[in-house]
Amino acid sequence: MSADDTLNARRDFLRKSLTLIPVVTLATTGGAGLALAEPERQHSDNKPGESPAADAYQPTFFTPEEWAFLQAAVARLIPADDRGPGALEAGVSEYIDRQMNTPYAQGANWYMQGPFQPDAPSEMGYQLRLNPQQVYRLGIKAADDWSRQQYGKTFAELDAETQDTTLKQFEAGKADFQALPSKTFFAALLQNTKEGFFCDPIHGGNKDMIGWKLVGFPGARADFMDWVERDVSYPFPPVSIRGERA
Repeated sequence: MSADDTLNARRDFLRKSLTLIPVVTLATTGGAGLALAEPERQHSDNKPGESPAADAYQPTFFTPEEWAFLQAAVARLIPADDRGPGALEAGVSEYIDRQMNTPYAQGANWYMQGPFQPDAPSEMGYQLRLNPQQVYRLGIKAADDWSRQQYGKTFAELDAETQDTTLKQFEAGKADFQALPSKTFFAALLQNTKEGFFCDPIHGGNKDMIGWKLVGFPGARADFMDWVERDVSYPFPPVSIRGERA
């Protein structure tokens, strides 16, 4: 995939994402039961050009190896380009880690008694016995194992072009994962990446309202409906739930 193709694909992806995610989700939360605790941060000695959002946060669910995969993967799903920062800079990996420490990620509100039909048509919804925590834990291990078999390296160690090719294999279900279908893991990762890029910053993602500014979304403003039908860009900066302004 060329650089121009990557940029165009990202722009199309972001443009379409807002039509797929409800406005309430963008302004409030990306997953049921997501905790509102303040993110844990430590002092960071980032060099110029490095991402504070990606480096300062210390994951509490993912292991260092899993964290390396997650950061590398989200960075390719929404890469930084001439339009602005990408998923890594927006703190998407932090958003996913924090979501993994919620009852939602443990499947607390899910019916998990079966029968389970992994080969059922997609319109029937999720049909596996795995909760989100298990999908990530098993999926990341399978992704790195498959990458080692194909290239002799973990996913995070691959160059960007090979990472893109690998993600496409996962998306198409062409990678052989033992614990779950690779396309199921990819779908969860992609959905959470979009959520983390467009959620309210209170949930750990969308740092500095990067996602909202990119697409011109007003955030948690009380009233902006009079601008919806106008064929002009919204003139005011987004506002978060906490009242922060971009």
